[in-house]
Amino acid sequence: MKNTENKQIVLIVDDAPTNLKVLGTALKDTYHLKLATNGEEALGLAISKNPPDIILLDIMMPDMDGYEVCKKLKEAPETRDIPVVFITAMNEEKDEELGLQLGAIDYITKPFSIPIVKARVKNHLELKQYRDMLKENSMIDGLTQIANRRRFDETLLVEWNRQKRHSEPLSMLMIDIDFFKNYNDTYGHLQGDECLRQIAQTIKKGLKRSTDLAARWGGGRVCLCTSRHRPYSSHKYRRNYPNSHYGLGTSARGLTC
Repeated sequence: MKNTENKQIVLIVDDAPTNLKVLGTALKDTYHLKLATNGEEALGLAISKNPPDIILLDIMMPDMDGYEVCKKLKEAPETRDIPVVFITAMNEEKDEELGLQLGAIDYITKPFSIPIVKARVKNHLELKQYRDMLKENSMIDGLTQIANRRRFDETLLVEWNRQKRHSEPLSMLMIDIDFFKNYNDTYGHLQGDECLRQIAQTIKKGLKRSTDLAARWGGGRVCLCTSRHRPYSSHKYRRNYPNSHYGLGTSARGLTC
C-alpha cells in the first residue's frame, strides 16, 4: 500500500531523541518519516501495511542492537529488500565490515554531515526505485499482463507469514478455463491467446482489495490470493466472474486457511 502523500517513506531508528530530531528535521520536507526508538518497534514498522522504502539504523541500542535488527530484516521475505543504512558512532573498520556483511547498503559514522546523509538517502532511494521497476517487470506474465507464477509464489509466502502473525484467514481460488484446448484447436492459438488475455484482465478487474493478487498459474489457469477474508469467502469471488463472451466457462476451486 502506497503512502497517500506519494512521498517515499524513511524509517529512522535511534534511541537518542536528539539524533531522531536532527535527522527528522533534515528529511521531513522531502520524505514521509517514521520514527522508532528501539529494535522491536523498528521491526513492527518495517512489516506494516506501509513499509519504509529505506531504513536509517543506529547500532548501539538497548535490548536489540542494530546488527540484530538488520539480520532479522534480511531474513524475512517481507523486509529483505528494504535498503538499510547504518548511522552510528561505531567507527572501527571491523564494525563497518560486519554491518555490510549483514546486508546494509551503506555505513555512515557519527558525527555525520547532513548534506552527505541527504545525498546518500536520495541516491539509495533512486537505486531502489530502479530495482523495484526491474523486479516488477520480471514478475508480469508476458501474455496476459497479470502477475506470473514467480510473483504468486513470493506473494503467497509473504501473506502466509503475515496471516500467521495476525491469526487472519488466507484464501486461494484456482480458476480453470473449461474446454480451452478445444477452443485453441478450433480457432487457433492466436485467437486462444487473445481469449486468455481478456479473461485474465476480467479476473484482475474483479479484485476487491489492493492486497489481492491474480496470477497466471500456467496454461489456462489463473490463481487468486486474497487475504484478510472470512473463511469460505473465496466462494463469493466466483460470482464476480461470469462466463466469458467467447462461449467458454470457468471452473473454480477455493481454499481458505
